[in-house]
Amino acid sequence: MFARFAVMLALFVVISLFKGSFSTLDSEVAQDVHGENYLLWMWSNRLYIYSAAALLLGLFFFLGRRKIINAKDSGSKIQQAAKNNNRPEKDADVYVSGVKVFYGSQTGTAKGFATELSKDVQTLGFPAEVIDMKDYDPDDRLADECSSQSVCVFLVATYTDGQPTENSEWFCKWLEEASTDFRYGNTFLKGLRYAVFGLGNSVYVGHYNTVGKNVDKWLWMLSAKRIMSRGEGDCNVVKSRNGSVQADFQAWKAKFLSRLKALAKGEKRSCKDEGCCKNRKKHGEEKEEKAVMQENSSEMDLIESSSEEEESVLPDEKASRSVVDVEDLGNIMNNVKKAKVRKEDQVNGQMVKLSKLNGVSKTEGEEERREMITPALREALTKQGYKLIGSHSGVKLCRWTKSMLRGRGGCYKHTFYGIESHRCMETTPSLACANKCVFCWRHHTNPVGTEWRWKMDPAEKILQDALEKHQLMIRQFRGVPGVKPERYEEGLAVKHCALSLVGEPIMYPEINTFLRLLHSHGISSFLVTNAQFPEEIRNLVPVTQLYVSVDASTKDSLKKIDRPLFKDFWPRFLDSLKALGEKRQRTVYRLTLVKAWNVEEMQAYSELIALGQPDFIEVKGVTYCGESSASSLTMANVPWHQEVVAFVQQLADMLPQYEIACEHEHSNCLLIAHTKVRAQQLNPMKKANTQPSAVTYGQNE
Repeated sequence: MFARFAVMLALFVVISLFKGSFSTLDSEVAQDVHGENYLLWMWSNRLYIYSAAALLLGLFFFLGRRKIINAKDSGSKIQQAAKNNNRPEKDADVYVSGVKVFYGSQTGTAKGFATELSKDVQTLGFPAEVIDMKDYDPDDRLADECSSQSVCVFLVATYTDGQPTENSEWFCKWLEEASTDFRYGNTFLKGLRYAVFGLGNSVYVGHYNTVGKNVDKWLWMLSAKRIMSRGEGDCNVVKSRNGSVQADFQAWKAKFLSRLKALAKGEKRSCKDEGCCKNRKKHGEEKEEKAVMQENSSEMDLIESSSEEEESVLPDEKASRSVVDVEDLGNIMNNVKKAKVRKEDQVNGQMVKLSKLNGVSKTEGEEERREMITPALREALTKQGYKLIGSHSGVKLCRWTKSMLRGRGGCYKHTFYGIESHRCMETTPSLACANKCVFCWRHHTNPVGTEWRWKMDPAEKILQDALEKHQLMIRQFRGVPGVKPERYEEGLAVKHCALSLVGEPIMYPEINTFLRLLHSHGISSFLVTNAQFPEEIRNLVPVTQLYVSVDASTKDSLKKIDRPLFKDFWPRFLDSLKALGEKRQRTVYRLTLVKAWNVEEMQAYSELIALGQPDFIEVKGVTYCGESSASSLTMANVPWHQEVVAFVQQLADMLPQYEIACEHEHSNCLLIAHTKVRAQQLNPMKKANTQPSAVTYGQNE
């Protein structure tokens, strides 16, 4: 049809061009029919002749070219159809070529998750590779993932002060710089498909999952495409969505594997209804861009939605979720706020009663709280030799107890205060702590927190189980070669309790009840606190001996060594020392020397000692507990005993009211005593593993 129209149009143009010329030709021919007049006519009308010839020639080539193209198209369609019909299944389109799991881990949790995810991905039939971020060069290799049809998963933990872990530090640094470097451009990672799962602890309010959020943001800024929203694992069992970081990961992993199977089928986005799909298809990119811009401006979290959140959405909101009018948005937000307020009122409106024993408030709905010890934590602590009690307590046999059962020397408490180590029980009513000290000899396997928000076991039950489990461990030494029978019999009767096993015992709301129960059983109490709970120190009932850990003397060094959770850790620290000075009982400063970290702060230590005026000062060199990913300490940070002695001598010279009292070389520890205890006839510089000094305490003093 088009060809016919083109021919007719060309003839019309030619006739129009020659109409005037033909009339001229007729008159001229009538007058003169000679050939030279005909040639003269052609020359005078050459413009029309050239135009007509060019038009006809162009039309000829156009029609011929069109026939060739139509013939090729029909042939290629036939060949493609035959190829599709005969193509085997192995040549089908590949939407996911494999999964690469990158991990940034400090204590090994993220690494374990990466290995677990890799195995599950392989079970689905996809190739999977686990990659340590420190062994991967993003500058040379990450851009290749944009065209490899692979899916990259980033499991990254947040370390101290919101910083990346040591093995992911360079990767994150490169990613951050590339996201703002114009030389890379904002489309550098276009085509890269990724998913992020962050590991953190919501107790650190200002740094919770910072690394996971940043990695997600930086990848998006380089035009990488997230296949699902970022997941977050919370080590704080109170705030964890599923009860623990392990449970959070399991929930996220199930969603990821489901999304991976959908991608393998070529599905770009999973929707619940057709209207939602159309809406996302039309506005998907705009919504995603606005979401990330909102995150960058207001630090909103892109977190996986849970079934709990879906159930809490109001019916009106569910009905209008696919398309929401801007005018109705305010009403929806008001309804959500009202629902949230009602939920908080239900929690806060629970009947609160005061404990008659020590005045600590607790809710009647406490059975709804989560347990402090998660299954994974229980397994880890059990491997370390803990005998766990209830949901938040534990007991363990000290190596000095074992030593003294064999008739050998006791710990420094035996030398300093006459404590019989084989009759001492080391326990704690709270495994949680408010610090993550670099020299923690439990390698941070215990939970952390700034307040008690877990289930709570009664003090009577804790003490009963602690005594039973301690006696059970003592009975295992019956008949063991070298164990003294009389020491064995004495060891079954506990006379001393060291509340210094791990964690922060003063956090336990019923600590006063627990102490009273100890004293009623004729057991002396030695309680150690980390100087972050001044009010609890003031409210504490008298104990046999109250310790405060003074791990540093300046704000910067305390933050570096203790790594406290409280933002106002320094005022709390100073107030705790003041509270200790107000106590009318035996008090002790415990100084832990870390070489190259806090041994040069002599003047500052003397000022802190003047603030609390303790009865005793224990100065001990840090104990190296082996290599740990959670700490950067090495044997180079452990001071020699001679160095500890020199430090103590200089410190004592600066304190006119104090003098060196005892020494326990095996524990690398010295005791400084206030001059007011001279009446108790302290023997200065008493050597280790000798008879107890004259400073012995009564059992219920």
